[in-house]
Amino acid sequence: MPIADIREITLNRSEALQQQLYEAFMQRIQDGRWPAGTRLPSSRQLALELGISRNTVLAVCEQLKAEATLESRTGKGVFVAADVRALPERPDAGHTLRASAPMPQPVTPSRQVAGRMPGFDNSLPFTPGLPDLKAFPLKIWNRLVHQQESRTRLLGYDHPQGLVRLREQVVEYLISARGVRCRPEQVIVTAGAQQALSLIAEVFLRDGDEVLIEDPGYRGAQRALGARAGLLPVPLRHQVIDVSCLPSRTEAQLLYCTPTHQYPMGGILSYGDRIRLLEWAGSTATWIIEDDYDSEFYFNGRPIPALQGLMPEAPVLYLGSFSKTLFPSLRLGYLVVPDSLVPAFVAAKHRISGESPLQTQAAVAEFLASGQFNRHVRRMREVYREKWQRFEHLLLERLPETWNIVAESAGMHVVVTGPVRDRDAVAHLQAAGLGSAPLSEHFLSEPSSQGLVLGFASASDSDSRRCVELLAGMPANVSPPDTAR
Repeated sequence: MPIADIREITLNRSEALQQQLYEAFMQRIQDGRWPAGTRLPSSRQLALELGISRNTVLAVCEQLKAEATLESRTGKGVFVAADVRALPERPDAGHTLRASAPMPQPVTPSRQVAGRMPGFDNSLPFTPGLPDLKAFPLKIWNRLVHQQESRTRLLGYDHPQGLVRLREQVVEYLISARGVRCRPEQVIVTAGAQQALSLIAEVFLRDGDEVLIEDPGYRGAQRALGARAGLLPVPLRHQVIDVSCLPSRTEAQLLYCTPTHQYPMGGILSYGDRIRLLEWAGSTATWIIEDDYDSEFYFNGRPIPALQGLMPEAPVLYLGSFSKTLFPSLRLGYLVVPDSLVPAFVAAKHRISGESPLQTQAAVAEFLASGQFNRHVRRMREVYREKWQRFEHLLLERLPETWNIVAESAGMHVVVTGPVRDRDAVAHLQAAGLGSAPLSEHFLSEPSSQGLVLGFASASDSDSRRCVELLAGMPANVSPPDTAR
């Protein structure tokens, strides 16, 4: 088996060593110098020969393993993944993706979007998507809100696109943290990610149109986009969208995906498949909806940059939200679209809701500008990492072997599968004051497994112990996957 040649790797001590090493490894895999099956030297040998910390080497290897570019083989070492294909080169700064046909343009739809699904208690521990609200810096936030209350200008009207100050701060954050290519003029402030999805449906979809969407996937996207269009499920592979299953020709206007943390399964789309997905979108003239769900809470090195920023003029509608990083009742998010689409989206926002609350926008802008946002996210990343590790330990230690952890590092939740009907398990937990969501309800096609989506971010240690004990005590009653519903 080939052994990776590292003799030509040189690192500049004045720049970030981890990023340089990551790029050096990726370049050698991309150009075929390290083909599939190539064994890397041990982390100790790499650190010694490169003259760097072993922790730096381990961090890079862990990130590449999380991206499915490297793989560990027990007792043998670390290898370039056996199924990794030749990775496409990252486009240079001057490269622009050219669509094979004109991209879909905005339309005037005829139906109203669906409302929220009632009947759920979304405040219970283990509710998916619910952050640790007790850890939020409420005193700092209240001070910023109070400062905005004295600004008379914020009592009137502004613009449905959003306060310029907030859009500027969002752009600064997205460029530095996610590699997004954008200007404040391309940002539309929304009432959370859900309104961003509804705006996309409002702008693009007519009755009878089709949308490609991950299966299983985010139910909010299924509701918002399915209110106007037929949903075409795209299966997952290794817990991420299977790019190889996308049709070479399609009438679909849009494709929805969660590449950084697939929801709910937690997979991370590799760099190579991100480039392939963009090339597919260009060749089929399909807009990609990139929901950058939970990108802030990545536990293995640095997350792969957003799809939107991987090449100029990428056919991507990028959306994010402050619901997980700050708190859900804020109802504030953002949508980044190409310049040509801004007028249509602003007009749709004006029709649907007008401007988002101005004082809230101003407070969030100051929270970002003051550095409080970055500090809070860094702190919560460590808090959630520790919660995840403790909860995973409990699951592994106390649940029978018939249970399995599927999504091991999905930011704020895990997915477990087991020998019980997931809707029965959800009802069992809810009766005890604990939240969750049934995995089977995230499928568009026949569900291939029964499981629970458990949002550990909002749970205390005692909640975690109680949850595991309740699940361990449930009698097995699951039907085979092909008949479970």
